[in-house]
Amino acid sequence: MRRLFTALLLASPLVLPVARAADPVPFPSTTIDLGTVVTDIEKSVRFYTEGIGFSELPGFDVSADIAAAAGLTDNKPLSIRVLVLGKGPQATKLKLMQVAGTQPARSPNEFIHSHTGFRYLTILVPDTTAALARLEKLGVKPIARSPVALPATLVPPGDQFLTVVRDPDGNLVELIGPRR
Repeated sequence: MRRLFTALLLASPLVLPVARAADPVPFPSTTIDLGTVVTDIEKSVRFYTEGIGFSELPGFDVSADIAAAAGLTDNKPLSIRVLVLGKGPQATKLKLMQVAGTQPARSPNEFIHSHTGFRYLTILVPDTTAALARLEKLGVKPIARSPVALPATLVPPGDQFLTVVRDPDGNLVELIGPRR
């Protein structure tokens, strides 16, 4: 009897309840803005605008009391420079800020596995060669053996190169695009 039950069990389709994923939350925007504290705001703005190709939008200030109430600072005001990649409300925004009277500690960032947290930015560029030429004018060179050809199976349609550079604060920035 046990063999018959086992045979029937193995022969019949087994239907188990499957956990259904929750419906996605209807976000008003699927773009994520990134805020970065920098040590030299002007140097960082030049890196991201002149070197990478971001555009600058009007910035804004956050008062010390609002910054403290929100848990952003210990009662220090923020002056934020807004850089944008693309156009329109869905464009990626990079918010750079230098907090007056502070000297933020740098996180170890020799490699992406050196520290937890957000480790690098990936920016798709139309021309790796042109991006590297702009960055060279600012004294920025690729790290390691960049640019590295990416296999077509990784980033179709092929002919894409990965170049890794560091911004003025040592943050890793991946540039991916063709070489023209």
